[in-house]
Amino acid sequence: MFRTTAAALALTLVLGAAAPALAADVVPPIAYKERTLANGLKVYSSVDRTTPNVTVQVWYGVGSKDDPVGRSGFAHLFEHMMFKATRDTPSETIDRMTEDVGGFNNASTYDDFTNYYEVVPAEHLQRLLWVEAQRLGSLVVDEATFKSERDVVKEELRQSVLSQPYGRLFYLYLPQASYQTHPYKRPGIGSIEELDAATIDDVRAFHAAYYRPDNAALIVVGNFDEAQLNAWVDKYFAPLKTPAAPIRRVTAVEPPRTAPGVYKGYGPNVPLPAILMTWHAPAASSPDAPALTVLDAVLSSGKSSRLYNSLVYEKQVAADIFSDASLPQQPGMVMLGAILAGGKTLDEGEKALLAEVARLRDAPPTEAELTEAKNELVAHKLRERETVDGRAFALGYALRTAGDAALANKELAQLQAVTAADVQRVARKYLTDAGRMTILYQADSARPAGEKDMTPKPPVVASAKYTGPVVTLAPEGARQAPPPVGTPVKPVLPQPVEKTLANGLRVIVAKSSDLPLVSASLTVRTGAWADPQGLAGAMGMTAGMLTEGTKTRGAQQIASEAEALGATLTSGGGQESSAVTLNVMPGKLAPAMAIMADVVKNPAFANEELERQRSQALDGLSVAYQSPGQLAGYAASPVVFGGTPFGQVASGTPASIAKISTADLSKLHGQYFRPDNAILVLTGDITPEAGFALAQSAFGDWKAPAAPAPARAEVNPKAAPRAVAIDLPGTGQAAVTVARAAIPRGAPDYYAGAVANSVLGGGYSARLNQEIRIKRGLSYGASSRLSGMRTTGLFRAVAQTKNESAPQVLDLILAELQRMAQAPASAEELKARKSVLIGGFGRELATTDGLAGILGNLALYDLPLTEVADYTGKVEGVTAAQVQAFSAKEFAPDGVSVIVAGDAKAFTEGLKQRRPNLEVIPAKDIDLEAASLKK
Repeated sequence: MFRTTAAALALTLVLGAAAPALAADVVPPIAYKERTLANGLKVYSSVDRTTPNVTVQVWYGVGSKDDPVGRSGFAHLFEHMMFKATRDTPSETIDRMTEDVGGFNNASTYDDFTNYYEVVPAEHLQRLLWVEAQRLGSLVVDEATFKSERDVVKEELRQSVLSQPYGRLFYLYLPQASYQTHPYKRPGIGSIEELDAATIDDVRAFHAAYYRPDNAALIVVGNFDEAQLNAWVDKYFAPLKTPAAPIRRVTAVEPPRTAPGVYKGYGPNVPLPAILMTWHAPAASSPDAPALTVLDAVLSSGKSSRLYNSLVYEKQVAADIFSDASLPQQPGMVMLGAILAGGKTLDEGEKALLAEVARLRDAPPTEAELTEAKNELVAHKLRERETVDGRAFALGYALRTAGDAALANKELAQLQAVTAADVQRVARKYLTDAGRMTILYQADSARPAGEKDMTPKPPVVASAKYTGPVVTLAPEGARQAPPPVGTPVKPVLPQPVEKTLANGLRVIVAKSSDLPLVSASLTVRTGAWADPQGLAGAMGMTAGMLTEGTKTRGAQQIASEAEALGATLTSGGGQESSAVTLNVMPGKLAPAMAIMADVVKNPAFANEELERQRSQALDGLSVAYQSPGQLAGYAASPVVFGGTPFGQVASGTPASIAKISTADLSKLHGQYFRPDNAILVLTGDITPEAGFALAQSAFGDWKAPAAPAPARAEVNPKAAPRAVAIDLPGTGQAAVTVARAAIPRGAPDYYAGAVANSVLGGGYSARLNQEIRIKRGLSYGASSRLSGMRTTGLFRAVAQTKNESAPQVLDLILAELQRMAQAPASAEELKARKSVLIGGFGRELATTDGLAGILGNLALYDLPLTEVADYTGKVEGVTAAQVQAFSAKEFAPDGVSVIVAGDAKAFTEGLKQRRPNLEVIPAKDIDLEAASLKK
């Protein structure tokens, strides 16, 4: 992971009508202790006895801005290197100590810092502290690891940047255009040219310069004894030495922009033009930071934000909008922009964006807008506090950007103090005409003849000369042994309680938290299987439009009222179910559920709203059809389930979306959206008594038709295996997918299948990722998924790789499928992969939304709610023989279909050698409703 962009920001939160602003103290402060060791290491700890888990995080004060000249991407490269060997631990030990015991690990690289984080059962805390000290003090930086991880980073770059329609815009052109001097201008992921130019001396010199105790902060949050933690920290971290040389810091100062500029960028497979505007802004520690944060929320947070209201809803000039107040450690930027709607021009987009900038400068936001923005920010911080890793991240981010971890607890009061006049003031101060940089992004085909590429060429620099110590892996008998595992902490499982209302609505309530949050999820037993023939996407559109207007509330009124309560309210549909979900604080639950019930019971399906949604859906598909991963995913439904109710694409196709009418939506809603065909789940800070009373109040008057609820689809796939190559010329990667029909969720061998899939591709340490990423560096990640549905299921194994490697990656996937059936998994491997399932299930139970999803799915598939308590035992009971038998039956390579989407000229010949029946279809000719997949 690297620099976050506005395209990745969640835009769902709060809006104001007459609702009062939420008090800052609604969010419980993070109670933590702080100390600094003699070697300069900062230590932050926060005890939580309600969880069986603990997070260990180390935040280093080195980010992409610290990359050496001519070596962009180094900080991000080290994010990968730090998971390899140390003096006393072989490569991948960190995965053995985290994923294999039911936890997880990851890392991210930002402009100012790199953070490493793990969540594990609390009894593994001592081992995690030991291994973190190992990789801080004795990391092995060798040629083989460097080259292997460099290949993986290249694949990450191809996947995240070069194969995505707007990857170049956000990861490359945005920083390059926005800064002239400051190293924030360089892409955090680097470039293939600069990565290739690096040497092992460069890498070792970088590591020695920045990975040191006085440049690190250790953060521990979860269930532990404070005195024991301090003793372990002193034992493992205090002996680490701090180098005498001072840490190199960036001193470059970005000159002020004195005249507006324009930057033009182009990319392959760009279906819709895009425009961004950026301005220089202050650092995170600036007194203006809170006002700019509120300004950002006013602009783009939620469906009643200014940019969405104006550009998407009213003018319909944009398919998507975004803004970001990126306020890092050193002066940052404010950005806003849009991906334009089909048929709209860059001039139209620019005019619309400038109008919103002028509006911000000319008048302060209304009190309702100010309230809405503040409520959004408070609600977001509250949701961040749900998990131990979320709380640790809040402390680390405040420390590394603003220089003070305490800001995590102070910032809400600062945001609440922002006035409407403050927002206007910072808009006038920073969003000036002279300070604006406009970035225009279009398809390569739009580039005028002779226009030069504005992307700077990477500088050619000499390699560093490193003469310091070099750490190597100690011989096996000479390695320090890891500490022992502690005493397990027994988790407290939620106890769901249920009742059925008189109208047939099944209501399930589970009090699962004292944190002031409640999730309400209404699941309807209907999905894409109910789409009329030729109208793929109709049920998804029906569900999606529930929040786009009722008989008494318009679309924007729904957004305003919900967001004013600090709530998220969403609706949508999938293959087998449709859902309306709500997340809100308990004190606002009753009015929020009244809105939720209105959208469920009384949708208007106005023609004007349908046309808006149709336009957005078509624009979204035009983008998705240029992404190899998404395109291959769409093709799986007709390839695997052709001739059944699952054979149509759940999201629809350009042809089917164009044909859907409001009458179609009303008919589907009338047939399937009824209380005796629905399940309401409430979780979080709510008692069963309160939950049942609220359910009765909101949904008790929902009438069930006299006729029985429609029968659900019985899907029995019989399609023969196929091999399909979708040609997407110019894309930076190929997406390789292997798929076949699988078992239903209620099958007797479901748990054997779940464990088998975990062994094969259910995580970083699973076999597919081991073979494809770790051993060969052919992909950023390879995985598999077994999705059990009501009467059938879907198995998919996927990996993205450079186009020419697609045949090799296919061979590796098929070989691993074969190996699963040839020999039983070892006891050690089986134990580790079971732990992955059990740990992931436990973490999902720990959030209100996660628990609601689990309970809703159990009810959807007619399974007992006792599965929540029985899950661990059923996973533990699976044997190696059962895994092998399941694999032989369900993972047999000769029964799979193969779908590869990418630049076909690089892999067609190799695929035809392996699959002589290969069908090659140009992406421009794809028709996912036709049996042939061709227009």
